[in-house]
Amino acid sequence: MTATVAAAPAELEPAYAQTISATLPLVGAHIDEITTEFYRRMFGAHPELLRNLFNRGNQAQGAQQRALAASIATFAAHLVDPQLPHPAELLSRIGHKHASLGVTADQYPIVHEHLFAAIVEVLGADTVTADVAAAWDRVFWIMADTLIALERDLYRAAGVADGDVYRRATVVSRVDDPSGAVLITVRPEGKPFVNVLPAQYVSVGVTLPDGARQLRQYSLVNVPGSDELTFAVKPVAAGTDQPAGEVSSWIAANLCVGDILDVTVPFGDLPAPDGGAPVVLISAGIGVTPMVGILEHLAAAAPQTVVHVLHADRSDQAHPLRERQAELTEAMPNARLDLWYEDGVTAGLSGAHAGLMNLAGIALPADGHVYLCGSNGFAQAVRAQLAERGVPAERVHCELFSPNDWLLG
Repeated sequence: MTATVAAAPAELEPAYAQTISATLPLVGAHIDEITTEFYRRMFGAHPELLRNLFNRGNQAQGAQQRALAASIATFAAHLVDPQLPHPAELLSRIGHKHASLGVTADQYPIVHEHLFAAIVEVLGADTVTADVAAAWDRVFWIMADTLIALERDLYRAAGVADGDVYRRATVVSRVDDPSGAVLITVRPEGKPFVNVLPAQYVSVGVTLPDGARQLRQYSLVNVPGSDELTFAVKPVAAGTDQPAGEVSSWIAANLCVGDILDVTVPFGDLPAPDGGAPVVLISAGIGVTPMVGILEHLAAAAPQTVVHVLHADRSDQAHPLRERQAELTEAMPNARLDLWYEDGVTAGLSGAHAGLMNLAGIALPADGHVYLCGSNGFAQAVRAQLAERGVPAERVHCELFSPNDWLLG
């Protein structure tokens, strides 16, 4: 289920481009204040959006605000300087995330209203003249119209009306992985989902004890084409820089076979491997889930594919889906598995290295496509190692479980 971003967004008129060029540094310098004020205003006017749509954990950490700020600045910069990298990956990631949440065109004016009120509040009416407001208004609607068109294409590809992505689904299996992750299998009511691709994700909605309906996205780990969907949930403990995961913790503690969930049509823009070129799957922590989904697909559809699987974790006990990852790798004659465990290697565990992932001395296929999933820091470190090895950036496909994952593209 894919949709293509237009080769280039609509052009920014020269007069507007001059204004954006002149004011972009000022807006950029205050973008965090603007986005914080924007969310304060929007949630004040529409508190149901925070309770029922936006991730409260990301809001509490400021992650969503930073993602919005970065996306607007990146898009505006490209409009005034087309020589900069095209924002296709930015738009694709945002479009798929929006589609997975059921975002529709009528919600964009709400964003527009409160974003522009925030810009005026932060920069002042003397700075945000009619000309400045008109130029930034044009930037907003070029970006919004591009996303709206992409999201409509995604809905059509999924065979649903705009925003009609939620389905009631029954939990038919729950497996508690030794790592602490939980594998949930659901069977949607009515027709099964169609055109599901490996490494896609679904949004799952649960009603929490305070009555809020929160949504989270989880990667699928079963073979596409089944009437059932399986995804893995790893509870997130509270840390110094993050709150505990509300939805993941609730699922792990409460969800049982027979329960009903809201589950969306799958989305996600990682390109599906076709079994031709070699594949390198690199992950850390719960980032293993889309990689297991790809492995399941290759083992079933193209078992002769050359596959190199690399995973890093704190320990073998913390490694999610470790046994299934090993089984799939062993079942494919041209697959290899390398592991790194920060806390050391258990005696007798083959293919394991102590410490952080280090690609030095690891033979990688020269023409392979690399799939990468893990924390921001892990992805940045691995991408740097891949660049040192001469792996072209266009052959590295990254998925992160954060609002601004496209920034590493």
